This record gives sequence, C-alpha cells and structure tokens, in this order.
Amino acid sequence: MTPTCKAVMCTAIGEACVQEVPIPSVREGYTLFRTKAVALNPTDWKSMHFANPDAVGTRLGVDFAGVVEEVGPGVTKQWKKGDRVCGGVCGAKNAESGAFGEYLIAKGGIQIKIPDHLSFEEAATLGTGITTCGQGLYQFLKLPLPTSDLTESNGQSILIYGGSTATGILGIQYAKLSGLTVLTTASPHNFDYVRSMGADVVWDYHTDVEVLAKEIQAYTNNKLTLVWDCRPTADSGRLCALAMSDREKGLYCSVQPGTKADSLKTFNPLVDAGFTIGYTAFGESFTRAGRTYEAKPEDVKFAENFWAMSSKLLAAGKLKVSNITLNRGGEGLDGVINGLEDLKQGRVSGTKLVYTV
Repeated sequence: MTPTCKAVMCTAIGEACVQEVPIPSVREGYTLFRTKAVALNPTDWKSMHFANPDAVGTRLGVDFAGVVEEVGPGVTKQWKKGDRVCGGVCGAKNAESGAFGEYLIAKGGIQIKIPDHLSFEEAATLGTGITTCGQGLYQFLKLPLPTSDLTESNGQSILIYGGSTATGILGIQYAKLSGLTVLTTASPHNFDYVRSMGADVVWDYHTDVEVLAKEIQAYTNNKLTLVWDCRPTADSGRLCALAMSDREKGLYCSVQPGTKADSLKTFNPLVDAGFTIGYTAFGESFTRAGRTYEAKPEDVKFAENFWAMSSKLLAAGKLKVSNITLNRGGEGLDGVINGLEDLKQGRVSGTKLVYTV
C-alpha cells in the first residue's frame, strides 16, 4: 500500500481543502522533509484565484521548516536524516510540489540548515522572503551585497513600500546591511516595528498620494532613484513614481508579476519599472494564470549563493525574522485553510501567519 499524508490541495479555482495524498516520491535532485511548520504568503491564495485553472489539482504552499527524512540522488547539499532545515518550494505547480503537507519534497539550493537560535516556527517565515529580497534588491535594483567590507552608509536611499510586510521587514534589514538609508511606508500601528528593524524614516501609506509623494520627494531632495514595492497596488505605483526624482533615471521593482517596464512613465517618464517572481529560482518552468515562465539558470545560481550568504547573516544575528502569529484559526493544515482566507480578506498586518504541522 502506498504511504500517504495529509496536504492542502487546490480543488477548484479559489478553493482548497485538506486531502489524503501519497507521500511525494524522492527523485533526482530532491530531498524529502517531514514538515514541522509552514508560513503563509499572499502568493499562496493568489495562485488559486484569478480564474487560474492551472492551479486545480496542485498542492499549495511555499514556505516551510522541517527535518530531513530522505536525501535523493544528485542532491549536492550535505544533508543527513534529522537535520533541521528551512526554505521554499514551488507551490501550486503539480500534485507533489507544495509546502502545505505533513511531508514535502524540495529541490535545489533554496534551503538552509536552521540556525540553533531559531525555532521551526520562526524559520518557516524565511522561504519566500529571502528569495524575493535577493531578486528584487540585488538582481533587479543592483544594491551592493551586504558584505562585511561595506561602510556604515553609502549615501544612497531606497524606498521600500510596504515595510511591515514579512518580505518588507527582511528587505529593510538587507538594505541597511548594504549601507543604504531606508525609507518605508506602513500603518501607524506598525511604525515602531519597522523602525526597530532598521527603517530610518516611515510614512503612513494611507496619506493622500499627491501629498505623500511631495513629502518623500522633499525629504530626499528630489534624488530618490530606487524603489522596491512589497505591497503593490495602483496607488502604490503612482505614489512611488511621483516620489522619485524627476531629474535622474530611476528603477522601480514590484513583487507583482506582469509589471511592465513603461507602466509608470505616465507619472514619471524617468522611471523604468519591472518585477521579479521568486518561482524562477527553482530551476523549472511553471505556469501562472495561463502564462508559462521558463526556467532561468541565472536566477537559480544567484538564489543558491544568496541563500548561502543569508545563512551566515542569520547565524551571526544580523538578520531577524518577522513577527509571527501562530496557529491563527486553528492548528495544522486545517488552520492553514482559515489563514489563507484571512490573507485574502486583508485581515493580516505586521505579522506572518505560521502553522505547526
């Protein structure tokens, strides 16, 4: 009899439930993990909505922490059974590839051993965040990597829109380690939180777009040329473009797939826009909402190196995990279903939902 486990599966567009499924098979380049904790991201609910038939029948989830159960052939990581590991997988790809289950398989270098000072629940928050920070801040915006030979400040500023999001919190820390002055936006009840993570200046994103853009442009002396949007909306793009310099060329990077290079030129002709999508770091093609994204070997290599570097930063205490809310709506995979709905309805702010498995 085939051994089984429970997993969160997309059963119809916009719907998911916990099902009994076969434990994923260990194939070339993959490692089997026994899941201890998972964390939720907006991509988890978005991937099964927006009339996306490609998601039906797939297993959901990206972020996880667990222990090594079996190492497959061709795995270059020096794992051994029982090692504590965290990372990410390509959720909503097929019936086996997803984090939300009692067992999961993971491929490639998007995993690290969990530092001793972090719990499974804390480590589960890192998967999407580390990969997305690497792609957005360093591959796209070309920030200097956070190495020990950096001076305290390099005189450059970056606006991270949505600083209290889990990815924004990591991004603030990376940007500070890279020597930048970090400007950000958040709700007032999260101001102290983002400041505690290194933000130099924070504004209320509820402020009128025109008013806030002028405030930011004045503060930066019309020299802001780097923006990373972690909470993209129509208003956020307009705000960021208007806040950026109207004298120098600027770069705007979004976590929203499909952002076009000229999408903000109506508001600021000097701004080139673009996006990153973390799934390219897994080295396999994937489909979202009818669009197929091909594998990008350069993204795989960069992610492997960036995760290795981040592992050292975590172990040294230079990176902190975001706030977590544990088992909101219930423990385990049933709780995950409730958490996905909370994310979809916008009921999560300044924290990351984590569930024990």
